[in-house]
Amino acid sequence: MKAGKLSRVVKIQRMTETLNDAGTPVETWADLATLRAEKVEQSTTEFIRNYGPGDEALAVFRTRFIPGVTNADRLVFAGQNFNIKEIVTLGRDRGYEFRCVRFS
Repeated sequence: MKAGKLSRVVKIQRMTETLNDAGTPVETWADLATLRAEKVEQSTTEFIRNYGPGDEALAVFRTRFIPGVTNADRLVFAGQNFNIKEIVTLGRDRGYEFRCVRFS
C-alpha cells in the first residue's frame, strides 16, 4: 500500500452508551480512530427490494491496518456516515478494505 494513494481522511466510529442529564442511557458514536485512506470506488446501485426500488451509494476505502475494527462500527468520510458492510484484510495485516453503504 503506497502512502501517496492514501489521500483521504476517514474516521472509524463505535457505538457507545452514555448517560444524559436525567441519567437515561443514550447511544452515541465515539471516534475510535482517524486514518488516511484511499477511496477506491463509489457508485449508486439500485436494489430491488420487497417494498420497491431504492438507491444506495456504495463506497470502498483502503486503509492501513488497525486492530479491533468490526462491521458494527461505522466510517465517516467528508461529513457522510457509511455503514461498514464488509471488511477485507489486505496481505498479512497490512491494511483493510472497507466496503460500505452510505446512510440514507
